[in-house]
Amino acid sequence: MTSNVRAAVSQILRNKDDAGDEEEEPKKKSREDWRKAKELEEARKAGTAPAAVDETGKDINPHIPQYISSAPWYYGTSGPTLKHQRPQADREGQFTKLDTYYNKGVDTTKLATKYRKGACENCGAMTHKKKDCLERPRKIGAKFTNAAIAPDEFNQPNLNLSYDGKRDRWNGYDPEQHKAIIEEYQKVEDAKRELRAKKLEQDPTATEGDEKEEEDEDKYVDEVDMPGTKVDSKQRITVRNLRIREDTAKYLRNLDPNSAYYDPKTRSMRDNPNPGAVESEYAGENFVRFTGDTRAHGEAQLFAWEAHSRGLDVHLLAEPTKLQLLQRQYDERKRQLKTQIKESVLEKYGGAEHLQVPPRELLLAQSEVFTRYNRDGTLVQGPEKQLAKSKYEEDVLINNHTTVWGSYWRDGQWGYKCCHSFIKMSYCVGEAGKSVVLDVPEEKKEVKEKKEKDISDKSSSESSSSSSSSSDSETDTRSKTEKTSKKKKNKKKAKKKKRKEQKKEKKVEDKLKKALEDEERQQKRAEHLLSVDERKRPYNSMYEVKAPTEEEMEAYMMKRRREEDPMSQFM
Repeated sequence: MTSNVRAAVSQILRNKDDAGDEEEEPKKKSREDWRKAKELEEARKAGTAPAAVDETGKDINPHIPQYISSAPWYYGTSGPTLKHQRPQADREGQFTKLDTYYNKGVDTTKLATKYRKGACENCGAMTHKKKDCLERPRKIGAKFTNAAIAPDEFNQPNLNLSYDGKRDRWNGYDPEQHKAIIEEYQKVEDAKRELRAKKLEQDPTATEGDEKEEEDEDKYVDEVDMPGTKVDSKQRITVRNLRIREDTAKYLRNLDPNSAYYDPKTRSMRDNPNPGAVESEYAGENFVRFTGDTRAHGEAQLFAWEAHSRGLDVHLLAEPTKLQLLQRQYDERKRQLKTQIKESVLEKYGGAEHLQVPPRELLLAQSEVFTRYNRDGTLVQGPEKQLAKSKYEEDVLINNHTTVWGSYWRDGQWGYKCCHSFIKMSYCVGEAGKSVVLDVPEEKKEVKEKKEKDISDKSSSESSSSSSSSSDSETDTRSKTEKTSKKKKNKKKAKKKKRKEQKKEKKVEDKLKKALEDEERQQKRAEHLLSVDERKRPYNSMYEVKAPTEEEMEAYMMKRRREEDPMSQFM
């Protein structure tokens, strides 16, 4: 690494002024100097030459790039250094140390008896204002009553905790507080010792009873044979050692970081690490808290609170038997009221037969439906597919009919298949009705054939008579009237043709107008039917079914709504 020391221009000029004419400007490096610096850098990288040392005596890695190792000119370094790359002391945040202790809560050593100016108007404490007061809002504040002045909170130091300091379990804890607990236990032990000494003075034979008590205590300690514990009967302590090796650690049961939280200090995992699992070896430590009589105790406590809020003088710990009897009476009356309401509803509306179902074991047990599977588990032959039924009644037979309405269709009409009747709600006459319906069209056919035969006979006789008379007169009149009649006929034909075309156009217009009116009427009727409940719509099967005419199709095409047309919304 080359030690390129950059000096500021002002520093060079200042040094020049101080030295006078004795010193000259720093000489420019020659080619030989550059070559030597390069060789030294290569040797340091190869490890044959010692590394450069900074101002603190630490070696500088020669493989650091030059743009990192070279300090800027305004930094004012006199040799190789990496100080400019390290955190600067003036820019680093000053955090509060973890051993800085601070009091919590309120200062009960100083209690004010009179309201002080600038204090909270609600409670009278000096350390906060009325809008920040956490006490219950008083009807008349301490400013006016001068009563029950709340103690002041401790003036906390300005704490600037680091990331770890905010999350430290023992942050702000003073070990001196633990001395009070030790002193309390020491006082209890001293009192026991004094009592034992007094007993020995009064009755020297009382040592046997004390020895028995000690033996009993030792016996209970010796019986503690928990795996992973160390028991010392002389000191009467139980020390928890590490877990058994065969047991899976709690934090290894589910490696998902979003699963149950594991507290390493207390070695506890309260929630279930695998909540979705049906069967799990470990369901969390809270699982034990809600098993056994814990739930019943919670229900009893809730019942006691509700009973007390309704005016009953009852308490779970003071009178447990009374509470249990009250809860039993309440449950019995509640059950009776439910059954009474259920019976009254069934008596009024009926439906008791729907409640008489076989037991659940029989409903969801084995069945005699034959099923066959392949080796891969796919179904080959199973139960027949059940047809889905609608919410309406099906196959309801009325008026002696053996089939339903709509089971027969002919000539655009629906009817009954059993009697071929096209009248809805008619009485069924069986096969006799079929024969009547079948005979009527045959008779109509015979009458039609007779009429066609008579018309054909008349036309043949008229044609024969006209042919005989015309043969004689044709030769006489043809030559005379041929020229004059042609002109008249042409004129008459032209007039007739014109009249026919006008009539035809008028008829077409009338038909189209009528078809448009019918189409409008049908659209209005369809909109009305869609708005009406489907159970109240009229039955339309008696209408004659036929193909639409050209005018009706034209009216439909003119009146139909085109959804794809962007201008249809403005029509």
